[in-house]
Formats: sequence, structure tokens, C-alpha cells
Amino acid sequence: MESQRPFLYLTLVFVLFLIWTNWQQAHAPQPVAQEVSTSAKPASTNNTGTSASNVDEEVPDTATPQVQASNNGDVATQQNNQADASAKTIHVKTDVLDLLISTQGGAIVQADLPKYSVSLEEPDHAVRILTLAEKGYAAQSGLIYTADNAGGVDKKTLAPTHNSLFTAEKTEYQLDGDSLVIPLTWTNGNGISVTKKYTFHKGSYVVDVEDVVNNQSAQTWVGYEYRRLRHAPVDQASGAMLGVSAYVGAAYYDEKYIKYSFSAMDDEPLKKSVQGGWIAMLEHYFISAWVPNADDQNEYFSKVYKKNGVVSSYTIGTSTPVKEIASGTSGSFLSQFYVGPKDQEVLGQLAKGLDYTVDYGILSIVSKPIFWLLQQFHNILGNWGWAIIFVTLTLKIIFFYPSAVSYKSMARMKKLAPQLKSINERYKNDPQGKQKAMMALYKKEKVNPLGGCLPMLIQIPVFMGLYWVLMESVELRQAPWLLWYKDLSVMDPTFILPLLMGASMYFQQKLNPSQMDPAQQKIFQWMPVIFTIMFLWFPAGLVLYWLVNNLLSIAQQWYINKKIIGD
Repeated sequence: MESQRPFLYLTLVFVLFLIWTNWQQAHAPQPVAQEVSTSAKPASTNNTGTSASNVDEEVPDTATPQVQASNNGDVATQQNNQADASAKTIHVKTDVLDLLISTQGGAIVQADLPKYSVSLEEPDHAVRILTLAEKGYAAQSGLIYTADNAGGVDKKTLAPTHNSLFTAEKTEYQLDGDSLVIPLTWTNGNGISVTKKYTFHKGSYVVDVEDVVNNQSAQTWVGYEYRRLRHAPVDQASGAMLGVSAYVGAAYYDEKYIKYSFSAMDDEPLKKSVQGGWIAMLEHYFISAWVPNADDQNEYFSKVYKKNGVVSSYTIGTSTPVKEIASGTSGSFLSQFYVGPKDQEVLGQLAKGLDYTVDYGILSIVSKPIFWLLQQFHNILGNWGWAIIFVTLTLKIIFFYPSAVSYKSMARMKKLAPQLKSINERYKNDPQGKQKAMMALYKKEKVNPLGGCLPMLIQIPVFMGLYWVLMESVELRQAPWLLWYKDLSVMDPTFILPLLMGASMYFQQKLNPSQMDPAQQKIFQWMPVIFTIMFLWFPAGLVLYWLVNNLLSIAQQWYINKKIIGD
């Protein structure tokens, strides 16, 4: 039957879209290299300016520091840019974070999330985001002194970089109240001291970071602060069949959300002047980000470090405008650091555009409303599986009328099957005559042969929108439903839902008009099998949506068929 060809075309488009989605994740084209912003501030003649282009020239990378926990007193202050095996680690525990901070540069070199387990099989093994030892992944910060006149003192000794050694009062801290302040101190012995303060808050993944420069030297201190994230190279392997390979790499915000992959860093370093913004490192469900002062004109930069011609780490960072701190006074640099899950509400409140890191891609216009609706039902029901079922029911109610129109069209087509078969036999050798006769019949009976395509047209964007919600929303990570369904974001381990979905698709086909063309008939007969095999690897929550939608469609279509056809 010619009218059924659109179903085949839509099915082909749907499958191709799924394949394209997977391919794009694994082989996405790299973003265009960023150009130097024309709004970047020029360095002033007395060297009190800074630009992103010279940050990493003044702050060379070093080998991974050999940090170790120790209680053997303070560590003597050393000059900048020296990796030191005597650096200690400070263990910090809050109700949501478990961190290690190195006294070398005050860098956060490890971050665990006790509220999130690695897997359901390892409930006591917390997700580890930052880990300098395993992934070369750390959050670093430092200061750069910029004035020419340093009073005959080496400029490198007038500000601590991420390689300088700080001292700490203790090596163990635990949050007992609403907040916890951890000070680390550095001094150069010539009147300049810096206190790096980390402030943790109960129930929060946001850390306030402040560098306080106390200038008791004879001259004005002139310099700026930089924050950066470093990460070792990663292997962006493709996921399972038709699965998604989650993006691992850098991102930043410049009036829009921009992914900045490691490959793009290889091509061209980032050099931009941006009002406020943020820089981040992303991985599936989790993020770390530096959020500078929103009112400052900050410089964005990146650099690729190599050892023996092989890339050892990628860095993305931001630096502040230059500050002058007069002799006998103090000044501070403030920023915030986030390390935790991609919680859209929290990220959106922290910085403009940071919630875009929950990346639904081109289907955001569909995914965001679906996620909002899921949240509302979850708030009521307390279960993401039932929330998916009620979202499916809600969408079915919303699209009830257009679906009814479509099913009525299909029922009328089924009722016309004997007449269409007669036309097909009568004009077997006259395609043009057959087409003309069929169109005349459609016009007489007021039937739209393409009307049956509407349910598929509606379902595809909703399906793909929910697909990305399940893949990107940390709220649905390890979300249980009932019985053995402990995680709706992964494939059904028993394959029961995909098999039920395939059976529902088969029964739904029985309600549709039969095929006159034997070739098309065979294709339609195999579609439930093809979709069942394809859905074996989809998240269980997605298969649950499709199954429930099919069951509701069967009920609606059966009722309409009975009313129009009478059987």
C-alpha cells in the first residue's frame, strides 16, 4: 500500500538519527580555533597589565608533585616553580565533599563525592572527580607579580604560583557546623605574605576561595591572580551499540556555552578577554569549574604541556585584572570553585550559563520541558520510574486529539482495504492509473493517506528528548523503579522491557492497515524484531517510556477501530 511508505521513511530517518547521534559523540568535529579578542586589554607601559597570552609563560608546569600526608611540622618556604617532594596533603571532609589539598600551591588534587557511588555494585566507593595521581586532574591557582621595579628582588619570589609551598596549621579538617575555613599561608621573608582561604559550606559543592595579599614590604605590590584546571589526555572511546560516548574535556562561557575540546587546544590556544564567565572541565554527570568575579574583565587562556614530544596535560584557566596593593596594606582576590554533580538548578544560580553544561544538544527545546515535568512528578511520587510513566501518560493526553485524528485516518484506511486491493489488482500494470484511482477514492471517502504518520512524527522528538534527559541528567543516574530495576539510566539487565516493547509494537501493527506490497509487508513484519534488538542497549527508562506509550496507543487505536470499523 503506497500510503504506508511514509512509515518506512520515518523509521529509516529515526534509525539514522540514532546512529548519527552516536557517531557525532565519538567523532564530533572540533570547534573553530578561538581568535584573540579585540576587547582584550593591552599591557600598560609600566607592566601593570596582564593578558592571557603570558600567563602560562610566567607559570611553567612542573612534574606531578609527590605529595604525602605528614604531621612533621611546617614546611619551609621555597621559591616559585619548584616541585617539592616534601609537600603535604590536607584532608578535608564535609557532608558532601571529601578532598585532598596539597600544600604545593594550595591545589585541590583529589575530590570525592560521598553522596554518589561509582556503581550500584560498589555503594561504598564514592565517585572521584579530581585526581591528580590517576587522571592528572587538579584545580590550581596562584599569583603573578608584574611590576618592573621589584626593589632588586627576583619577581618570582614576590608572589606564590601553583608550584610554591604553603604551610597549614593542620592536615585534617572536618566540617562540624555550617561552614569551615581552611587557611594556607606563604611568605617570601621580605614583607610579602599570602593567605589562601578555602571556605566550605554545609550541603554545598561550592567552595569560596580567597587569596589575601599582605604587603609589608617597602614598595607597592602589583600583580594578578589566575585559576586553572589541568587534565591528562583521555581516550574518547565510543560507547556500546547506539550508545553515547560522554564528552570529557574543557568548556567555557562567553555569552554562550562553548565546548573546548582537548583536540581544539592542540590546534590553537585559547586567548580571550571575557566579562565574568567561567571555565570548566566536564565528564559524564560531573563537573569542576572556576567562577571568577562576574564584574571583572577576565582573561581566558589554555595551554598544552608536552614531555618528550608527548602531551602530558591540558590546561584551561582564567586570570583577573591587575591589582595594586600599597605598602602597609592588604588586598584580596575572590572567586568560587565548584566540584560536584551537574545539578541544573544549583549551577544556574552559581553562574550564568553554567547549567548549559547539562547538554541536551539540539533537542534542548524538548528535553528541558520533559525534565521539568519529570521533576514535578518525582516530587509527588518519589520514584523516577513512575515519574516516567506519568510523563508518558501526560504527553499522551496532551497529544490525544492529533493522535485520535491520525488513528481515525488509519482506521478508515483499514476499512477501505478491500477497495484498495481491488484497485491494486485492476491497475496492476498501470501505476499512474492506480495512483489516480486511489487518490479519487481517498477524496471521496475524505481520508488522508498520510494521516497515520502523525503519531511517529510526535513520538520521535519526544523519544530523543527523553533519551538525552536520561543520558545527561545526574538526577536520573542510578534511579530505581521497582523489582530488579535499580538504575533506569542503563540497559535492562534482564531484557524484559525491550521484549515487551517489541511485543507491543507487533500487536500495534495488527491494528494498522495491512500491506498490499509483499516487499513492504515483509519489512513491516520485521520492524518489531529490529526495534527490539536495537532497544536492548537503550536505557531502561527510555524503553519503559516507549512501552507505556505503545500500550496507551494500542488502547486508543483499538477503541477507534472498533468505533469506525466495528470489529
